[in-house]
Amino acid sequence: MPKPIEKLLLFVVDFITISLAFWGLISLRSSVNLFVEQGFAYRVQLTFIVYLYWLLIFLFFGLYQSWYTKSRFDELVAVIKNVSIGTVLIFLLTFDPQRDLSRPPTLGRMLILSYWLFMILIVGGGRLALHTLQRKLLQAGIGQRNTVIIGWNDRARELAKKIKQFPALGYRVVGFVSLSKKEKGDSHEGLHVLAGIRDLDKIVKKHTVEEVIIAGSKKHKDVLNIIAQCEDLPVHIKIEPDLYGIVMGQARTHQIYGFPLIEIQPQLMLPWERQVKRIIDISFSLVSLILLSPIFVITAILIKLESRGPVYFKQKRVGKNGRIFTIYKFRSMVTDAEKMTGPVWADKKDPRITRVGRIIRKLRVDEFPQLFNVLNGDMSLVGPRPERPYFVDRLKREYPFYTRRLRVQPGVTGWAQVKGKYDTTIENVREKLEYDLYYIENMSLRLDFRIMLFTIYVMLRLKGQ
Repeated sequence: MPKPIEKLLLFVVDFITISLAFWGLISLRSSVNLFVEQGFAYRVQLTFIVYLYWLLIFLFFGLYQSWYTKSRFDELVAVIKNVSIGTVLIFLLTFDPQRDLSRPPTLGRMLILSYWLFMILIVGGGRLALHTLQRKLLQAGIGQRNTVIIGWNDRARELAKKIKQFPALGYRVVGFVSLSKKEKGDSHEGLHVLAGIRDLDKIVKKHTVEEVIIAGSKKHKDVLNIIAQCEDLPVHIKIEPDLYGIVMGQARTHQIYGFPLIEIQPQLMLPWERQVKRIIDISFSLVSLILLSPIFVITAILIKLESRGPVYFKQKRVGKNGRIFTIYKFRSMVTDAEKMTGPVWADKKDPRITRVGRIIRKLRVDEFPQLFNVLNGDMSLVGPRPERPYFVDRLKREYPFYTRRLRVQPGVTGWAQVKGKYDTTIENVREKLEYDLYYIENMSLRLDFRIMLFTIYVMLRLKGQ
């Protein structure tokens, strides 16, 4: 089942089942003469409003993500959890302290529990039915994702055999990729060695590969090189469990039908946390831009009084998934500072920095215009520092894992920014990369709040450079 059709069917099934649950509540309330709103048209309007409410709840908590590698039991648990949250919100939104605290619960309030049960049974049942249909389609070979197995040995061949036994997992093995070119053309049960590992990008493009499973080597260097080579490819990476120690801390186990695979570099931040993170970004940047407007005006005047040139410094940076965007800062250097030197990192005693520039760098005021980038969605408040394309190309060659930073939204501040030194040498970059990888592997709202508190502490200590 193609992903767009899968999503569309899921939305349609949810609309039907949520509407049925609501009309079940209407019938129950009408039977006890509690539903005072009359008229079919009005009830239809209420049905759409209720559906939009649940749609927002389900979107917010990630119930429309891909079902691959999720069991029906996990799906039902997710529905129960989200319906429970939504029902509690309904209870709180309709709560009247004077009425509800002064007397025992009314029948109308008690019927909210009936609605909760209707939602679980009908919406949960609809999703399980659709999930079962998807499994049947996968078993028939419809909607499976093209997969390559990296390695050419007994383990790799046995893995291909196991995958064939469990078509509902959604994998369609199109062939093997060996660790050397000499095995190209060999075959096993109709599956061929398509190429060597150096041609992995060509194989992914040619066969529209979505999944890469590593089963060929226990050597740390080989596995890490394979993962690094997949960084810029639109694929998910999985390994067999006994290779887990090589990438400890970067993996999550998926097991269905007793068939274990470990996903490398999963998205660790929960869907609802990502939504809240974006809401915080928008709210904070809007409020801050309003409150800091006097500082913006004063800084602009001081910059113009000291030197000729623009108030704002604009530069191309690399954002999430390698997307290029324009970053905004207050200009803290002389105009055309890199005209003679080319792209270089700023030094602590860089002569190109103006007197006003040195002050606003100390106070971190030069970073304030990046709030426009946050509001626009190019950046987040917290994340890895966005780098220039020139340095990204260079650092990708120096450090294979550098592009992992591009899997998340860059930030105005971040774990590396508050804990590491300024990027003045390649050694500084190596140190900050470790901080960035730590952040990516442990992304959470709790860590974001911690980083923001650290940032305030650094600003108060005038540690900017």
